[in-house]
Amino acid sequence: MSEPSGRFIISAFGEPDVLQWQALPELAPQAGEVAIRHEAIGVNYIDIYHRKGIYGRPLALPSGLGVEGAGVVTAVGADVTDFAVGDRVAYVGGAPGAYGTARCIAAARVVPVPDGVSSQTAAAVIFKGLTVEYLIRRCRRIGVDDIVLWHAAAGGVGSLAVQWLAHVGASVIGTVGSDDKAKRARRLGCTWTINYSNEPVLERVLEITSGRGVDVVYDSVGQSTIADSIRALRPRGTLVSFGESSGPVAPIAPATLGAQGSVYFVRPSIAHYTADRTELLAAARDVFGMVERGSISVDAPTVYPLREAAQAQRDLESRKTQGSVILVPEGSG
Repeated sequence: MSEPSGRFIISAFGEPDVLQWQALPELAPQAGEVAIRHEAIGVNYIDIYHRKGIYGRPLALPSGLGVEGAGVVTAVGADVTDFAVGDRVAYVGGAPGAYGTARCIAAARVVPVPDGVSSQTAAAVIFKGLTVEYLIRRCRRIGVDDIVLWHAAAGGVGSLAVQWLAHVGASVIGTVGSDDKAKRARRLGCTWTINYSNEPVLERVLEITSGRGVDVVYDSVGQSTIADSIRALRPRGTLVSFGESSGPVAPIAPATLGAQGSVYFVRPSIAHYTADRTELLAAARDVFGMVERGSISVDAPTVYPLREAAQAQRDLESRKTQGSVILVPEGSG
């Protein structure tokens, strides 16, 4: 039996219990939009930031939540030529609103899903995969000579990134929070792992690199890791800060970067790396191609019924999950 048509919204910022279910009227896409019946919806840390009102400019309330989904096109608006009813698609971006049984969204944010990729896999991989693609191919292109430090290497983005980095021949140091996650990270392709719950991360990085430091640090943790991330860099290395799961990063004096050895600090956003539709389509083809060829494997995601969206966010925020987390409306298989 299908779930009653509806979506989650927030009318105030706060803890997961601010999520409220709202009935959804029949969708009528505007010009340039498509209507999508969701088969799977990605849950990401940005959803938590949006719920708390701590990501950039806070959302205008009331607002939907969720920026990633996959499903089937049920209607197209005027001027849409890339898609037709029945097409299997996925999307990232646009106004938050993925936590629902269906939605309308600008066709410019939508990409086709190949036959060899299920909707659950698409929802588990598209946002994270596009993030990994731009981080290691366009933000700072990684090659075989690079030693990379990746924080949260067993998480949703990290588990894909470690595989992609291993595929291009980089050496990866992955930080994790448990011995089980360390084993997982090594299976995925980490050369070394550091369990930050019982090992000093900076000391281990310098030990592994014989005091040199790493070429690139990818840090989605933020407040609790950023100081060590800077100190872990070699001269003229690059710190890529792309998340703040432990809290906002305090201001960093430019002189700090100079004293470390003229290191670079980059704060990229997926919005800027997928704003151009040609780039978005090319990146999506690369991500789905890596999946179809088996160059990266996507573990079965942790699945929650759509109605348990608040619990899914609690578990993600408390680091109880591994890999990707998705919501599935009842009746979607």
